[in-house]
Amino acid sequence: MKLWGGRFKKGTDELVNDFNSSINIDSRMYKEDIEGSLAHASMLGEKQIIPKEASERITSGLLEILKRMDNGVIEIDSTSEDIHSFIESTLTYYIGDYGKMLHTARSRNDQVTLDLRLYLKKALVNLKHDVLNLEEVLLEKSTENIETIMPGYTHMQKAQPITFAHHLLAYAEMFKRDIGRIDDTYKRTDEMPLGSGALATSTYPIDRNLVAKNLGFSKITLNSLDSVSDRDYVIEALSTLSLIMMHLSRFSEEIILWCTGEFSFIELDDAYSTGSSIMPQKKNPDVAELVRGKTGRVYGDLITLLTVMKGIPLAYNKDMQEDKEALFDALDTVTLSLKTFTGMLKTMKVKKDNMKKSAALGFTNATDVADYLVKKGIAFRNAHEIVGEIVLECIKKNKMIEELTLDELKTFSPIFDEDVYKAIDLSTCVEERNVIGGPSTQSVKLQINELDKFINSMKEND
Repeated sequence: MKLWGGRFKKGTDELVNDFNSSINIDSRMYKEDIEGSLAHASMLGEKQIIPKEASERITSGLLEILKRMDNGVIEIDSTSEDIHSFIESTLTYYIGDYGKMLHTARSRNDQVTLDLRLYLKKALVNLKHDVLNLEEVLLEKSTENIETIMPGYTHMQKAQPITFAHHLLAYAEMFKRDIGRIDDTYKRTDEMPLGSGALATSTYPIDRNLVAKNLGFSKITLNSLDSVSDRDYVIEALSTLSLIMMHLSRFSEEIILWCTGEFSFIELDDAYSTGSSIMPQKKNPDVAELVRGKTGRVYGDLITLLTVMKGIPLAYNKDMQEDKEALFDALDTVTLSLKTFTGMLKTMKVKKDNMKKSAALGFTNATDVADYLVKKGIAFRNAHEIVGEIVLECIKKNKMIEELTLDELKTFSPIFDEDVYKAIDLSTCVEERNVIGGPSTQSVKLQINELDKFINSMKEND
């Protein structure tokens, strides 16, 4: 049954029906559609816009439909135009003409954005929970690796020694910001648009605030034109999802590198790896590679809706039907990526000795040699040049700086003394960087404590 057939004498072309239909996409919002209709029907009865008996019959009918759909007794008809027309026609089938009163003072334009906001609010709560689960694993792994020394990199070249905990906590900060963005997106999604009608509200004495209260919204939208044509909240959600995927992708890239024989910093659990059909020795980081690959897919969903919305005049246009497929695809992709990535991270084995050995072999303490000279009175630029010459000599002799004898060091500067070896020991290099935010044990423990407090505060506020 079409909700708009009265004006037409000729049926719609079958191909146009298929092209116009959104039931295969928006059917996942059947609960939200019924929730919104229940609140709308209750308000219509309370404001005496429809008879109280009609409101009660509609309510009981919708609840029965919800129960039967949840139990699989009622299957969604794929030939319906959308989930809204399917629910309304099913209701009318069950309770008769009372079902035709449900759409009083309502348009599909405000109905669809209500359903989407209800659905997205729930999805954002679940998304936040998934990111917090990842944060808990980062907290656990960081706590286990406070003293695990590894090389830090710039330009993918070994730079300075840090700890694995320090490295992991950098990602924890990224995901903390993602949680903040989820909360911000939720605030702007939490506005109730029903009552805006097709674009200009209604002549009926509806109570939008009552509907908002019954549906758990914090406020109502204030302009009916904007209410039915706004998809900023969806775009903002897609932007947040894209940033989450970007952070997961960066992390995945490092995990892929760390798994290689050239790095050998970690080993992924068998449950999160795959093999080769021809090379029996292979253990491939497919989860990380898929996360990296799927990131572009989520970016595409964001660009899709930005492109759809960029040229649409007020108010509603059919182009906006494309919003749900992009949003649902991104939500599904990010949710699966987060859950799988979290399991992979939790079960991975850290090769601490290999990490420390790699830090020792990469002249990561060169800056500390320069700092040693500066603390002895040499200007930093001069110290920088001296250490550069030392590194060049070490490369020629295939030695580490700490393997040079004191006499060899003195050929570059007479200021060198026995205390240089303690000053450039990797543990000293890490521990001396005790500035807030640095890799020292004290600083990392502070970061871990802050992460722990953040996770607990988020759970308390749920």
